[in-house]
Amino acid sequence: MTAVGLRERKKQRTRDALIDAALDLFLTRGYEATTVDQIAAEVEVSPRTFFRYFASKEDVALSLTADEQRMLLAELAARPESESPFTALCQAMRSLLQILREADETEAGRYLRCQKVVHSTPALLAGTMRLVKENERRLVAEVARRLGADPCDLQPQFIVAVFVSVALACFDERTQDPAVLARRLEDLLALAERSLCPGWDLPARSEAGRARLSLSPGLTPRHVLT
Repeated sequence: MTAVGLRERKKQRTRDALIDAALDLFLTRGYEATTVDQIAAEVEVSPRTFFRYFASKEDVALSLTADEQRMLLAELAARPESESPFTALCQAMRSLLQILREADETEAGRYLRCQKVVHSTPALLAGTMRLVKENERRLVAEVARRLGADPCDLQPQFIVAVFVSVALACFDERTQDPAVLARRLEDLLALAERSLCPGWDLPARSEAGRARLSLSPGLTPRHVLT
């Protein structure tokens, strides 16, 4: 193994150790009562080292969610251009689900502890939704690129909104096991694919059709749909 490879493995071990220490402290002492100094001390590193990996204790608490969002976007960007946008989104999610299914006992336990912390902490629930919305904008940009459309057009926004609604429907406080979530989400993706009309996520066939899908200046999707 090269020196670069060894350094990357060491960095990943330190990052994982910081996540594990933070989750353990959040569960035993509470999120609000836990400090960055305490997390760093558990791993026997300095707070300065902590901040090389995470910007804040919220950042470490939501790190697994942020990782999943980044992986989904990367998987979508890697999908063939020949796929329709919703199909590409579903296939990207299936690739992410496969990673969840293959998680070892340590990774699965880390995920479960993270979910327990998030669902018991209002500030982290809000942070999770903020991450989802930020990634939703990135997904819209990628879908718009595939359609040759503007991210402000309604069509890419609607396609991503449908996809995100399907994804969020499988998550609740009672179902946190990653393997169960993977099966549940796969079932929901398949249901959505069966239920939607073929071609619904393809580009509008005419300029008039594109105009109907496009937002007027100063108009938001909320104004159009209400």
